[in-house]
Amino acid sequence: MDTSAPSPVRFFGRAPRSLYALLLIMFLVRVAVDVTPNNEFDGHPIDKLMVEATALHNAWSRQIATSKTLSEAVVEYRRRYKRQPPPHFDKWYEYATSRNSLIIDDFDSIYEDLLPFWAFEPQDLRARTREILSDPWNEVAEVTIRSGSAEIGESLVPTHRWMVAGAIEMMKDFIGWLPDMDLALNINDESRVAIPHEGLQNYRKIGVAAGRSNSIAKDNIWSTNRAQSWELEEEPRRMFEDASFTNTFYNYGSTSCPPDSPARRRHIWDHRTLCTSCFSPHSIGPFLRNWTLSASPCHQPDLTSLHGFYLSPGAFKTAHQPIPVFSQSKAHGYADILYPSPWNYMDKVKYEPSPADDAGENARPDPPFSEKKNTLFWRGATSEGVSIVGTWKGMARQRLVHLANNHTSNIPILLPKPSDPSKQEYESLSPKEIKVHPYLQNTTMDIAIVDLIVRCRDNCPPQEAEFGLVPPIEFQEHWRYRYLMDMDGAGFSGRFLPFLQSHSLVFKTALFREWYDTRITAWRHFVPIDLRLHGLWSTLAYFAGGGKDGDGNAGRVKEAETIAEQGREWVGKVLRKEDMEIYFFRLLLEWGRLTDDRRDEIGFEMPSL
Repeated sequence: MDTSAPSPVRFFGRAPRSLYALLLIMFLVRVAVDVTPNNEFDGHPIDKLMVEATALHNAWSRQIATSKTLSEAVVEYRRRYKRQPPPHFDKWYEYATSRNSLIIDDFDSIYEDLLPFWAFEPQDLRARTREILSDPWNEVAEVTIRSGSAEIGESLVPTHRWMVAGAIEMMKDFIGWLPDMDLALNINDESRVAIPHEGLQNYRKIGVAAGRSNSIAKDNIWSTNRAQSWELEEEPRRMFEDASFTNTFYNYGSTSCPPDSPARRRHIWDHRTLCTSCFSPHSIGPFLRNWTLSASPCHQPDLTSLHGFYLSPGAFKTAHQPIPVFSQSKAHGYADILYPSPWNYMDKVKYEPSPADDAGENARPDPPFSEKKNTLFWRGATSEGVSIVGTWKGMARQRLVHLANNHTSNIPILLPKPSDPSKQEYESLSPKEIKVHPYLQNTTMDIAIVDLIVRCRDNCPPQEAEFGLVPPIEFQEHWRYRYLMDMDGAGFSGRFLPFLQSHSLVFKTALFREWYDTRITAWRHFVPIDLRLHGLWSTLAYFAGGGKDGDGNAGRVKEAETIAEQGREWVGKVLRKEDMEIYFFRLLLEWGRLTDDRRDEIGFEMPSL
């Protein structure tokens, strides 16, 4: 199913080069924006984006649980995926419905993640799993499931034991229905499997055909010799290439793209000028329109210098061949198998504000939106990538802090026209002018790096000189602010779900995607920000602008609060711990079938079907 937004349009039309005169320099990025003295617009692009988001969310919600009975769920599964459900699908259905899952039918992400691996025989998948588990250098953790219980492999480093223990905790209530099998869990933040486009498309094609051979399966039990089938003697083997501390975009990040895509045929040499053709397919001007498409590197060759994962990852061991590695997140195009993060499941960072009636000195409540500070807030570390010979200047976190605190050039911001607030026009403002502008003077950013510069090698002093470091804060202090910025680090952000659970509005920029990506909708549950950050000020101005009192009379504070509450309500329905378990249960049933020697003969079927 295609869950992307409608085909994006060019908000500014075909503009002559002369209109790109305003340049915004942000370290390695210089942003060009269509703006002339007479360039004004009726309405605001974000109004359109919010309407689109509601339509997309409603359309998606209508098809996530059309099945009202087990029999209907089996029929819908066969319609969607052209094969029988896996063994014990009835037990999964009972598990999901007893926990009030809103989603019964739409698990397309599991289908997509596993599809390339259907091209390989079960014994080959088991052998590949055992091979990567054979050598600790591969940096994957072993989970062995036998007779309804799970154990952690002996070679796991102690620092990551909590993560694997969390994955086992997640499966404890349904592990009795899983077959004997082994899992290889990625213990690094970074993605691991980068299959070149030609091979990946071939594997997917074979996978579609292979899966359909299961469409007449009738046996609802696993093979009896599964434990023995996983007991393979493998010599220690290094299955990955170590490309840490190097630019990974062209050799790995874009390899899954078609050969004629910009990412494969075009190199960006001028990193100081904004590549407008790189963001126009997924945007309306500087405003991100298609969150799904924005993750794809295929039309964005400039991503090579815009994120630490591509510039210089700290722990990057990857492979160009299909290897079944389970990861908590991945960049677009990678073939890792996503599973719900133990970080979120184990509440490593938790939304836990003080009670509203707590008046104590250390109280940290989550007040109503109107009582929060009219500020975009972020605290974080320089953990996105390892800085070598100045690569920190392209990393998203460092660029954000520079934009908020040290920027000196004029910034084009879309604002209501003073003579006619129903129309919008760009104003080119210096940082000093922003502070005193009638519409923006109460709109602030509080953005800073905490404690000390990390992952910097010999690039520590320049960053220390550039950024004013601040002490860390207690996590519950975030709720004082209306707007919370969320950003990737070396992998996914562990703060996004707690942020969504709050009464604050989340602004999010991200390279990595997680298991729940299709469940939430940009502009309805959170505010998406392009990785280039060129629309950040205009987006903040839309919601937080309005004048001295900051009451939002001219800005869109009510719209901001609405999105915040929609996100909070929705995450409480589809991203609960129960939803993580339900997703993991179904994923592991599918993996169990995929690695069973009788996979073309097994599957769940209603007696009457």
